[in-house]
Amino acid sequence: QVQLVESGGGLVQAGGSLRLSCAASRIIFSIYDMGWYRQVPGKQRELVAVISSVGSINYVDSVKGRFTISRDNAKNTVYLQMNSLKPEDTGVYYCNADNRRIAHNYWGQGIQVTVSS
Repeated sequence: QVQLVESGGGLVQAGGSLRLSCAASRIIFSIYDMGWYRQVPGKQRELVAVISSVGSINYVDSVKGRFTISRDNAKNTVYLQMNSLKPEDTGVYYCNADNRRIAHNYWGQGIQVTVSS
């Protein structure tokens, strides 16, 4: 059974930093596009950052210049370094693994990030 396990969330003051990690198991990690999504109550889950299997990266405009996504294929892990955090970054962050060619898509259980003002 595929598992995506997020870690590194928590409570931080505005302006602070957190580093999220997502460790994947039982998938061929290197062939998946890996993304971080964020969800707040009453709103749809939104894509925050994605790194493709070949290393292409995209961010939602609101986090550009503050967040950095990276992956380590040897460790089957994707990271999200979050700097200069703002209260509006608060939410549950989900890790996603996606390979459209083989129609496989997996989600982690989510991890809470709370930024206090």
